[in-house]
Amino acid sequence: MPADSPRAPLQVREIDEATHRDHVASRPSASFLQTPGWGRVKAEWRRESVGFFDGDTLVGAALVLYRQLPKVKRYLAYVPEGPVLDWADLDLADALVPLAAHVKARGAFGLRIGPPVVTARWSAQQVKDGIADDGVRRLGDLAPLERDPAGARVLTQLRELGWRQQVAEGGFAAGQPQFVFQVPLVDADGTPKTEDDVLKGMNQLWRRNIKKAAKEGVEVTASQGREDALARLEDFHALYVHTAQRDHFTPRPLPYFRTMVEALAADGEAVGQADRIRLYEARHEGDLVAATIAIRVGTHSWYSYGASSTDKREVRGSNAVQWAMVRDALAAGAHVYDLRGITDTLDAEDSHVGLIQFKVGTGGQAVEYAGEWDLPLNRPLYKAFELYMARR
Repeated sequence: MPADSPRAPLQVREIDEATHRDHVASRPSASFLQTPGWGRVKAEWRRESVGFFDGDTLVGAALVLYRQLPKVKRYLAYVPEGPVLDWADLDLADALVPLAAHVKARGAFGLRIGPPVVTARWSAQQVKDGIADDGVRRLGDLAPLERDPAGARVLTQLRELGWRQQVAEGGFAAGQPQFVFQVPLVDADGTPKTEDDVLKGMNQLWRRNIKKAAKEGVEVTASQGREDALARLEDFHALYVHTAQRDHFTPRPLPYFRTMVEALAADGEAVGQADRIRLYEARHEGDLVAATIAIRVGTHSWYSYGASSTDKREVRGSNAVQWAMVRDALAAGAHVYDLRGITDTLDAEDSHVGLIQFKVGTGGQAVEYAGEWDLPLNRPLYKAFELYMARR
């Protein structure tokens, strides 16, 4: 047990959304999936804000989403990319045992968490070399640039406490990606990088495409405040549906994005962050050629959704809009620009490799997180849940 770990288990109890928001805002960063607003976005889940207390002191928080198992009034309790805790200085039993007891009392048959803990990193060059190597199929086939000892300790403790690691999947659990691609915006010692530093880290194709977009006259604008973001949504959504049809995925409906903008913007405004969520548009001669949604919480900035036109791809609107988001993240003092999920495949024949190669061009790092873990609280019902998921 770490020397500064609490001597007694933490107390877990419901807190109001304002307390939850303020705690998230007091930390350097936390996942936007752990903000109170995200609970309003996931309307098909029941939501609860809970706090972790050491005596009277709030030391952690979690957004808990409850999804009902069909035909019975029991729930999967889900904490996406959370809880928000000091994972590096924590004996996990002190926090997770009382959390499990709390959600069980709320009717949960199982608890799923996604510790926001990094376990390994690979450089862009390593990923590029791995794709080119016929003997490499997955990221795990490559020795990582670094392994995080704190992450390894968390995995060990979770196993010792009876948690089960899950394969991320959609549907009922709405699993979050275990592997993401990130561009560090600060050096190892915390010194902020300049725009030139980040540009130099990109590959030649990315730098050339950014220059070409500027030469072609692509103009990128970003929403300023909630009302402006909402006003841009219809154009974004039309391009997003076009992208979904081209790339063969099911698009989310427009009301989902309205709720997302409203809820996350309100969270940001409540803690003095007007740019919590922003919509970006890249236009060429008035035509919308690319559009994205960016989210920032503290020092962490995410590329959340993107869309691009099949026409005028030669003007490189997608590169232009990404570069605008990176520049704004730098200006806001972000430490990381997160391009979100990638698969762990490095097989050149795999259909997902194109997306990885696009992200690798930014010169960042492939990052492995701890992934999602389940704790069965009612074994018969949890087994029924597993069977239900297997049939979907």
